Amino acid sequence: MDKENRSTYTILSVDDDDEMLGLLHEVVSQLGHTSVTAPDGMDALEKLREDHFDIIITDINMPRMDGIELTKRVKADLDDIDVLVVTGYQAEYRYTDVIELGASDFISKPFNVNELEAKINRIIRERELRAELKRLSIRDGLTGLYNRRYFDENLKREASRAFRQHYGLFLLLVDVDNFKDYNDRFGHQKGDDLLKELARLMMLYSRDNVDSVYRYGGDEFAVIIPHAKHKQAMMVARRLRSKFNASNLGPASLSMGMAQLEGGLKTLESDLENLLRTADQHLYIAKNNGGDQIRAAGENSHLENSPYNKSTYQSH
Repeated sequence: MDKENRSTYTILSVDDDDEMLGLLHEVVSQLGHTSVTAPDGMDALEKLREDHFDIIITDINMPRMDGIELTKRVKADLDDIDVLVVTGYQAEYRYTDVIELGASDFISKPFNVNELEAKINRIIRERELRAELKRLSIRDGLTGLYNRRYFDENLKREASRAFRQHYGLFLLLVDVDNFKDYNDRFGHQKGDDLLKELARLMMLYSRDNVDSVYRYGGDEFAVIIPHAKHKQAMMVARRLRSKFNASNLGPASLSMGMAQLEGGLKTLESDLENLLRTADQHLYIAKNNGGDQIRAAGENSHLENSPYNKSTYQSH
């Protein structure tokens, strides 16, 4: 889910001075953001393990863990969090010192509330700009789906998580049958409209906030299906194909190839290569068998034909 251009952010303020912590809490709350506080770096790290934060405002000199060490830990493990460093020791800590650690900005005590507000707002504007640039870099211009570049990045992340948390992950490849003929017959604008409508259906009928949908290239799409068993993944594929066939998109159909991530090869990269190759092979088989069908590898491997031809499963 994209988080750019939000009006509310979650900000963690860290300071061992109760009066200062109260002031930070008040300023953040008055700006309309969610405010959480911590008395030192150790407590802040505990809160970071439990919840997501967008910005940390931290003092430097604190017991147990100071702001310098906290900033180092945050930038090493949670680089998407912005850090605003606050200190009353201007002579000891320079602006360039904290920026080199990865902090987004620096403010000296005593500070003006308007100055603090301005720095928070500047950090938020920069976050939104970065989010928008990232969104543009990972989205397909025609359909609005994630693009192939982001697919490659995210598949690796999802696979690592699936192995670590011991759940099933499936890859579904989807191709529009005879799309060149469709373009030749109806024109490229109609072809683009078909791809956009297919993208909309795939977003609508995949599992919300679980599956992720991509334009893989040309008229080929992909769905990463995590937290699923074979039966659940097949339900996603069937639903997508059924909704497409029920739409008014003219003489068009879909071929689908599906595979499950299997471990045991030498590296994660080789496991992913095997997943992609297997899904692609089954997509190729589906198209060569006349299209308008799902070909799935793995448990209870089967071919599902068009409801207009055969409605039963066939083993292979």
